[in-house]
Amino acid sequence: MRLLVITGTDTGVGKTVVTAGVAALAAASGRRVAVLKAAQTGVAEDEPGDVDEVVRLAGAVTCRETARYPDPLAPATAARRRGLAPVSPSDVADLARSLSADHDLVLVEGAGGLLVRFDESGGLAETAAELAAPVLVVTRAGLGTLNHAALTVEALRGRGLRCAGLVVGEWPAHPDLACRENLRDLPLVTGVPLLGVLPTGCAGRSPADFLLAARDGLAGALGGRFTPKGITGPAGVGVAPGTAPTTPSEVEEPAQTRRPIL
Repeated sequence: MRLLVITGTDTGVGKTVVTAGVAALAAASGRRVAVLKAAQTGVAEDEPGDVDEVVRLAGAVTCRETARYPDPLAPATAARRRGLAPVSPSDVADLARSLSADHDLVLVEGAGGLLVRFDESGGLAETAAELAAPVLVVTRAGLGTLNHAALTVEALRGRGLRCAGLVVGEWPAHPDLACRENLRDLPLVTGVPLLGVLPTGCAGRSPADFLLAARDGLAGALGGRFTPKGITGPAGVGVAPGTAPTTPSEVEEPAQTRRPIL
């Protein structure tokens, strides 16, 4: 059994799509996969949440929510505003352990960024520490992502937590200069490998096509076949995942992108 915690540098960076991609690849390889949403906010009881999107894209995976709150706020704030019981980091860790009893892989997706609080005792960072699980960081492609990613990885290191790597959650069809250069700079400024780049809009594809996008967009460490050379062309000109560059890229593929973490 393996555990992987998935966080983001911010809200809306593509955590759920990356979670679905990792789950889809693992399930396609025959593994029993569970996905746990630590706390779902901004969704009413009768509305589909992030775990429903994971099921739609990844297929036969077990999905659970620890708690759900209707207001689009940090979990601790959303619970307090409605007078509801907050979820604790230990609650999330306990449910993850329970799921691990009959699954080969458990993915724990956070809410917002790493330091968003579930309750007064902390948030996803505390859950990861209790589980002793590696943390995958989903980040943006464009301007500002270097600082956000570096701060998140630094926060993980400061808590003695292992960062498995970075994934760009939404790679634009027409990347600008900042996006293209960030592919080289993200591993340099954070000290962790780039483990994938998923194209914008891939969540709108059929499950079969989404699986292909995940396979092309996630590195071998996550069950795919992505390499940085498959995403950047000459002089850093961006190329869509799965499209070969016209000449070899200057980006080298570190061994960490191939070494399995799941």
